[in-house]
Formats: sequence, C-alpha cells, structure tokens
Amino acid sequence: MPEDLTRETERPSFTTTDQSLGPDMGARKWYALWSKSHCEQLVCDQLAAKGFQVFLPKIEVWSRRNGGRHCISVPMFPGYLFLHHAMDLNSYIEVLKTRELVRVLGDGRDRLAVVPDAEIDAIQKVVQAHLPALPYPYLREGQRVRITKGPLAGVEGILVHTKPNKGLLVLSIELFQRSVAVEVDCTFTSAA
Repeated sequence: MPEDLTRETERPSFTTTDQSLGPDMGARKWYALWSKSHCEQLVCDQLAAKGFQVFLPKIEVWSRRNGGRHCISVPMFPGYLFLHHAMDLNSYIEVLKTRELVRVLGDGRDRLAVVPDAEIDAIQKVVQAHLPALPYPYLREGQRVRITKGPLAGVEGILVHTKPNKGLLVLSIELFQRSVAVEVDCTFTSAA
C-alpha cells in the first residue's frame, strides 16, 4: 500500500492498572479521531511519530491550482482518521495531547465509540485496490450486497446505482455518518 495513502505504525502499549476506561478497553480496537479542518495529515503524522497505528484513507481528486488541473490526494472522510490501539488511560491522554485533534469520538473517555473491524477492513480494501472512489451521501436504506470476486472480494456495502453491468457500491462509517462510493462490476455481487 503506498505510504501517501495510509500511515500505519506499531506502538508499544502503555500499561496501567486503572480500569476507569471500562472493562473492555484492554483490547486493540479501531477508534475514530476528529481533527480540525484540513489537519488530518498533521494529526496522523504526530500520532505515527508517537508510535500509534493510524489509518488515514485518501482518495484522488482533481483540483484547479495555478491555472491548471492537478490530481491531489485528500482524506476520504474529511476531518476524520482512525486509530487502532488498546485505549487505556495513559494512551487516551497521550492521544489527546496531539495538536489539532478535536477529540476521540464517543460519550466521554470511558465510553469511546468503536468503529467495527468490518467497516475498516472494507475501506482498507478499497484503498489497496486503487479503484476510483468518491464521497457519497451517507445511506441507511438500500440493497446490501457482498462482492464475490476481484480485489474487493468479501466487502459488503449498499448497491445504489446500476447500469447493465456497473453499479456504485457505497461503504459507510456509521459512527460519523459518512460514506464513500466505488464503481463495481455488478456481476461480482450477491445479496448479503
């Protein structure tokens, strides 16, 4: 996976006997981080430098600058990135020290919102497949499908638009109600 699309590193786990973050906080889970506008990469770089495993999915978009069109990488979910870590009290405090980080999503430090592994896995497969992806309005209803073949095999999402053999597969992060759409071959889908 190209380094400019994601940055993942391992961090030795902070240890603490304080269970104030809840009984389940010892396991590595995915957490959503909310950053200030246009500061996702800065937050990602700071956390990676501290040794945290960070995932900042990006997509390629066309931009007009200096009178010309250029293809640039932008965050797939503007304002958000993901952290995979066992979130004990010391780790939580260390994450909060990150400049330009607004907060870790959830209802307070003892009830952090966890992003399901399946949602992160689906986004990671889209990034690794290097397929054109575009932001899409968050959807709750529609036909849920699973991709059966190709680089996205096993990914589930909502099929929203079909042509004879093409469709848009919408992948959603329910926690912050954002979605991304990727064009897929409808012959590689089955009902989930």
